[in-house]
Amino acid sequence: MSGVVTAPDGIPRCPWGMESEQMADYRAYHDTEWGLPVHGDDALFERMSLEAFQSGLSWITILRRRPGFRAAFAGFEIAAVARFTDEDAARLLTDPGIIRNRLKIAATIHNAKLAAALAPGELDALIWSYAPDRAGRPVPHTVGDVQPVTPESTALAKDLKKRGFRFVGPTTAYAMMQACGLVNDHLADCHARATAEAAATG
Repeated sequence: MSGVVTAPDGIPRCPWGMESEQMADYRAYHDTEWGLPVHGDDALFERMSLEAFQSGLSWITILRRRPGFRAAFAGFEIAAVARFTDEDAARLLTDPGIIRNRLKIAATIHNAKLAAALAPGELDALIWSYAPDRAGRPVPHTVGDVQPVTPESTALAKDLKKRGFRFVGPTTAYAMMQACGLVNDHLADCHARATAEAAATG
C-alpha cells in the first residue's frame, strides 16, 4: 500500500493529496483543511451535509461545488435551512451549482430541522463525544492502515440515526470525523500530520 508521496515542491503528502496539477484545489484542501478540528453547530452541519452528498461520488466533485452548495443552502446556517419549504427543495433540484439528488436534498433539509431543535452547541458536543482517545490510536504509515469505518463512527452513526438524521452511515460518519479533526489520519510522514495534531491537542 502507498505511503506518502513527495511532490515537486519537496513536501511529503498523503497520496490522495498529491494529485495532478489540474487538481491543485484538492491539494490545498489536504494541506490546509482536512484533519484540522472543526467546531460549531453550523460548521459541523455543513460537513455532515457535504459528506452525505459525497456518498457514491469523488470528494473533488463536492469540493469544487462547495461554493455552490453554500450559496444554495444559505451558508449551511442550520436555522435558515430548517426554514426551507417544498418550494425551496424544488428550486434546489434545478440548481446546477450543486448535486441535484432529490433524496440528499430532502435529507439535508430534514437534518437541519432536527439540528435546529437541539440546544446551541449540542450538535457539536454530540459529534465530538465520539472522538476516540488520540493516544490510543496507531499512527497510519500507509493508506492501507486507514480503515473506512471504526467502532466510533459506527456508534456515532447509530446515535444520529436514532435521533432521526439521514444519510449518516458509519462510512459517512467516519469521513466527517477525518475531515473535522476528530481523528488524525494524515500518514506518519505527511507534512500536515504535525499541524493537525498540534491544532487538536494545543
